Amino acid sequence: MASIHTQIDLDVDADRAWEVIGDWADGPVRMARGHVVSSKADGGLRVVTFASGTVARERLVARDDTARRIVYSLIGDTMRPEHDNAVMQIVPDGDGRCRFVWSRDVLPDELAAPLQAAMTNAAPIIKRTLESDVASQKLGS
Repeated sequence: MASIHTQIDLDVDADRAWEVIGDWADGPVRMARGHVVSSKADGGLRVVTFASGTVARERLVARDDTARRIVYSLIGDTMRPEHDNAVMQIVPDGDGRCRFVWSRDVLPDELAAPLQAAMTNAAPIIKRTLESDVASQKLGS
């Protein structure tokens, strides 16, 4: 089983970042505006549509507000993994800062490269979106 990982430092308070990352229904759009064009949830299932036209069906596995951690699985799209377990977590890193840690275990191993590329491409978009939202909130205050 392949394990992949990406991490970004954010100039955002951990609680504010978690409000977005932990939002099962709307989090994908809120964290990667423009990259993700829609996210529709029905209970523990959601369908995420990307600007590229890719559609991902996902299942919520666990959500822990105390740990600021959400776990989900890709359950169907064009890749159809045999196994997928993705974790997004917000880790406080000082006043007004945090780290966004995103990892996943996937089978078959051949899916690791395209999923890692997708995560790597999304990371700077997530950073830009979260930091610009906080900056605009500060300006509006």
